[in-house]
Amino acid sequence: MANTILLADDNEKLRRSLTHILEESGYLVVEAATGTEALRLLNSSAEFDLLITDLVMPDMEGLELITRLRNSHPKLGIVAISGTFDGKFLPVARLLGVKETLEKPFKRAELLKAVESALSKTLLPALSFLLEAPGLCQF
Repeated sequence: MANTILLADDNEKLRRSLTHILEESGYLVVEAATGTEALRLLNSSAEFDLLITDLVMPDMEGLELITRLRNSHPKLGIVAISGTFDGKFLPVARLLGVKETLEKPFKRAELLKAVESALSKTLLPALSFLLEAPGLCQF
């Protein structure tokens, strides 16, 4: 089953391009044009494995979106992207717990590497209980 990614970016052309790249690579992608729309989708019954969010959007900044999600969706993997102010907001996203960041413009391979890395960091902690629980998983 393919991982489902929520992609939040107010730049429609970039959003469509990233969606195309991700779908070609086997991911299911749901687009959001605003941070508010992304938050609404994340709080709906839909399940997402990863959020890719721009940090500078007109209605709700990506940093605010990330902060809100850390309370309501603490295990959600997040990739933060930004091209504004020479990527100066990306270190702030890392302080908020984002494991993968990309400064625009970035290459296809960089995007896919960040997505794979963020997904693996999300899935591994969820499975770690198997290794820690005595008798559950024997090798």
